[in-house]
Amino acid sequence: MTKRSEAKYKIDRRMGQNIWGRPKSPVNRREYGPGQHGQRRKGKLSDFGTQLKAKQKLKGYYGNISEKQFRKYYAEAIRMRGDSSDNLIGLLERRLDAVVYRAKFVPTVFAARQFVNHGHVKVNGRRVNIPSYLVKPGDVVEVKEASRQLVIVLESVGLAERDVPEYCEVDHSKMTAKLTRVPLPTEVPYPVQMEPNLVIEFYSR
Repeated sequence: MTKRSEAKYKIDRRMGQNIWGRPKSPVNRREYGPGQHGQRRKGKLSDFGTQLKAKQKLKGYYGNISEKQFRKYYAEAIRMRGDSSDNLIGLLERRLDAVVYRAKFVPTVFAARQFVNHGHVKVNGRRVNIPSYLVKPGDVVEVKEASRQLVIVLESVGLAERDVPEYCEVDHSKMTAKLTRVPLPTEVPYPVQMEPNLVIEFYSR
């Protein structure tokens, strides 16, 4: 499991945006960056700065994936047929922890990574504890029977702050989810605007 080096709310503060749309985000109270110089007027970002910020925001959103792993997704996205930025989002949304998060089995993408890592999830009847495992359309993801009554699961299912997207078929009575298709960036319910095209530009410099 990749060690997460930053607290999720620090990522929010640095980006100046509530990137997960969480009601407890400090950005809801303070829209400036962290630290004693956080309230300084910011100059206009260069093209490099804009691309870097887009990369940090997307990387942070999916549980602050390691740079090495994120670069692998870029390499795979440009190798695939079609639009590279669409491919990048498709790969990220196929991550097992992302599917668990989208299905509302857990409240945050960070909790999803830990949930998978601790062995609470099965894919097509087999236990998978690798958060970066790529789910294929049609695969059945389920919460292990012994884990279905966990407080974190029961509370998350009842959360009203986000909905299950159309490309996920979820049955909360059986605690199962199915990725029906790989989504386009416009279908992914990001609370803030993501710019995968800038991420592709950043790495292809």
